[in-house]
Amino acid sequence: MWPMYPTLKILMVIIFLLPLSLAFGQKDDHVAFEEIDTILNKVILKKELMGGGTIHSAGWGLLLRKAYNVNAFKKNLWELEFVGIRSEKQVRINFYGAYYSNANSYVYGKLNKVYLLRAGLGQQHLITRKPYWGGVEMRLAYYGGLSIGIAKPIYLYIINQNDYTSINPERYDPDQHFIDNIYGRAPFLDGVDETKFHPGLYVKAGLNFYFGQYNTSIKSLEIGFLIDGFAIPIPIMAFRNEHYYFANLYLNITFGKRYNKY
Repeated sequence: MWPMYPTLKILMVIIFLLPLSLAFGQKDDHVAFEEIDTILNKVILKKELMGGGTIHSAGWGLLLRKAYNVNAFKKNLWELEFVGIRSEKQVRINFYGAYYSNANSYVYGKLNKVYLLRAGLGQQHLITRKPYWGGVEMRLAYYGGLSIGIAKPIYLYIINQNDYTSINPERYDPDQHFIDNIYGRAPFLDGVDETKFHPGLYVKAGLNFYFGQYNTSIKSLEIGFLIDGFAIPIPIMAFRNEHYYFANLYLNITFGKRYNKY
């Protein structure tokens, strides 16, 4: 019998153990891949539910979306969004605040607090797919639908010129109310019953970036451009043109989940 040298013994041990190590390695990799991304196992999670915040060049708001993945490259969505709108001309002041602690600041010349409620449909189309280890997936996104402008009149505490001890809430009138007789901001609910609604439409388009390691969890950022248009213009500031449309850049940040429900 030929003598077995130490090097040969080591080589035989390695050859014997290699299949076992590969078997265990494949099992561990399979589990890890399942946890990282179910698409690797040819499973497409059809439904998505997400919510988050939105910042745009005239304010901020909240966003809710629900999506259906038609296939790996296209998804259909509906969204509900509520945002505030501010004028680029508005300046907050507090003339009597230096003398009275209960004199609230206000925006001089502002006629209405304006909000937009958007409800619409959209699609996202895959541009670059997320690698299996995580990374970023990029999609082209576009949406459109109904936009409702909500204009609530501004109420202020006004000093009675005939009796300076009398201060009452009144709807702001730029022809009668000035810095010297405006004491401060009245409660928000004053004037709610005089709110006016302005129906319109909106369209927007942008790029959506999906982050995260797990396919069941959604972390996304979207940046783009949007336009809201109205048949009846919305007044915000006195002595300024009323707004038939608002054009803004926007940034959305959303979190949610993907799932299947049979």
